[in-house]
Amino acid sequence: MKFSMTRRVLMAGLTATLSLGTAFTTVAQADGHQVVDSIHFLIPGGAGGGWDGTARGTGQALVESGLIGSASYENMSGGGGGVAIGYMIENADSQQGTLMVNSTPIVIRSLTGVFPYNFSDLTLVAGTIGDYAAMVVPADSGIESMADLVAAFQADPSGTAIGGGSVPGGMDHVVVAMVMKAAGEDPLAVNYIPYDAGGTAMAGLLSGEIKALSTGFSEAVALAEAGEVRIIGVTSEERVPAYADAPTMMEQDIDAEFVNWRGFFAAPGLPEEQLTAYQTVLEKMYDTPEWEAVRAANGWVNIHNSGDDFKAFLENQEKVIGDLMKELGFL
Repeated sequence: MKFSMTRRVLMAGLTATLSLGTAFTTVAQADGHQVVDSIHFLIPGGAGGGWDGTARGTGQALVESGLIGSASYENMSGGGGGVAIGYMIENADSQQGTLMVNSTPIVIRSLTGVFPYNFSDLTLVAGTIGDYAAMVVPADSGIESMADLVAAFQADPSGTAIGGGSVPGGMDHVVVAMVMKAAGEDPLAVNYIPYDAGGTAMAGLLSGEIKALSTGFSEAVALAEAGEVRIIGVTSEERVPAYADAPTMMEQDIDAEFVNWRGFFAAPGLPEEQLTAYQTVLEKMYDTPEWEAVRAANGWVNIHNSGDDFKAFLENQEKVIGDLMKELGFL
C-alpha cells in the first residue's frame, strides 16, 4: 500500500510576561520595504527540534532580508505542543505580537482527543514549508539500511526500540508505523519511545537509549554531515540535495512517502491589519536569497498557503490523516 499524501497530500517555560507578548506588535507604515517592526516566535517544543529550527530559520531570514526589524524566540515545551497552544489562547490579548510555529501534530493531537483545542481556535496565518521524515541511527551502529532495521525488529521487536520527538500516537510515531507497515511488519508491535522534542530524542539516540530515531530530515542533516549519525531512509520520492547520501524509503522497496508541513499561527482575535502584515512578510520572504540559503541548508520544501487556502489545507489534513490513523490502528 502506498502511504502518500494524495495519499501524498502534504501530511504533511511559562514565564512570558505581558511586556514580552506586546513588545512586538508595531506595524511599520512609513518604510516601503519593512512591513513589521518585530515578531516574537513561540516554539511549542525544546531546542534542537523541527519547530525550533523552523522558527529560528524563518526569523533569521526575515531579519537578514530586512522584512522585519528584529525577532525574538521563546521555547515552551509540554504536552506535545499543547502547553504553548493553550497559552496562546488563554493569553490572547497579550500575545498579539507572537507567531507560534506548528505542524502536522496540531492536527494529529486534536484527532486523538489529547488537545482541548484545534487549529480553528487560533488565527491561521500561513503554511510555509515541508520537511521530509527520516529514520536515523548512530554512525557506529551495525544497522546500515532499512533492511537491517527491519531484520533487527524481526529478531527482537521489544529490544529494537525506535524513538521520536513526539508522544505515542504523535507524528514521529505515525511515521514509524507507516514505514514499518509498508515494510510488511506489524506497526503496533513497534517499541516506540517518546521524547518531548527532536533535540532530546536525538540525545537519546546518541546515548544508546534507542536503536533508531524517527525525526525530521532537516534535524538530522547537520549531525549526519558531522559523522555522528547515519540517515538510513528518507520519506521523499527522490533523494534530497541537502544530503544526497541519504537513500529514500522507495529505493529500498518500502513504499512510503511523507512530508510534514510547518507553518505559523497567531492568537485568536488578531486584528485584520496585523494578520495581513504577517502574511505579507512571509510571502515576500520566499523571494529573498536569505530565505533560499536557510531553506536549502535544511532541505525544506517551499509550501506556501495563506489565509483561506491554509484553512482548506488543514481541513483536508484532518480527513486524510484521520483516515490513515484509523488504518494504522491509532484511532
